[in-house]
Amino acid sequence: MIKDLKAEIRKISAVGKTAFDLSLFVGDAAREASPGRFVSVGCGQARLLRRPLSICDASSDGLIRLVFEVRGEGTRWLSERRAGETLDVLGPLGNGFDLKASYGLPALLIAGGIGAPPILFAAKRFDGESDIVAGFRDRDAVILEEDMRKAAGTVTICTDDGSYGECGLVTVRAERLLKEKKYGIIYACGPAPMLKAVAKLSESHRVPCQVSLEERMGCAVGACLVCACAVRGEDGIEYKHVCKDGPVFNAGEVVF
Repeated sequence: MIKDLKAEIRKISAVGKTAFDLSLFVGDAAREASPGRFVSVGCGQARLLRRPLSICDASSDGLIRLVFEVRGEGTRWLSERRAGETLDVLGPLGNGFDLKASYGLPALLIAGGIGAPPILFAAKRFDGESDIVAGFRDRDAVILEEDMRKAAGTVTICTDDGSYGECGLVTVRAERLLKEKKYGIIYACGPAPMLKAVAKLSESHRVPCQVSLEERMGCAVGACLVCACAVRGEDGIEYKHVCKDGPVFNAGEVVF
């Protein structure tokens, strides 16, 4: 059953130049949060469509953590809220990462931009037995680095312009790690071009891979076709809803 929640903002603060860190009290619903799942947040009565936001963390005291970027009017409105205000939230929604699929081996976690929050959440479930490679546009876009370093064994930050960390694509560093260490699985979240490259990398190294797709959503519950994505089925190409059937899929089934 989809839960329509009146979630109280406990804390909201800026993270870097364009991102915000939001803590919401959702009560018992926090127990259903897991890495890769998301919530759909109403952004004021004047905006019909909700905004899907990945869950960054959840606690036993009923709190969930969301980290989001300001990308339009809705998320800008959300960034201007204050502690004590109430938000209309649906969730947790979707299917998350299968955290048992590593079969006891370390996991390689790959994030691109705002894909970092669910990757951080996953890393925390591995108690340091994971490595993270996270890519961002530049130094100002880097988020959650300190949190990731506390959660993972190693963390490599890559930037497109070389202004911080390693210069270049996350897949370059990820491939070096795959040659140096045995991983049970790869988890990835980020823009489609990055996920496509990660899927090819996992195939060439024969390491299972799960990807969390970033798609625009309408209803976020599978009633509309806004977030349809092409996947490989038994009878050829078919379409699934990222919001309902995903957002996490096995990398090999996604048609990028």
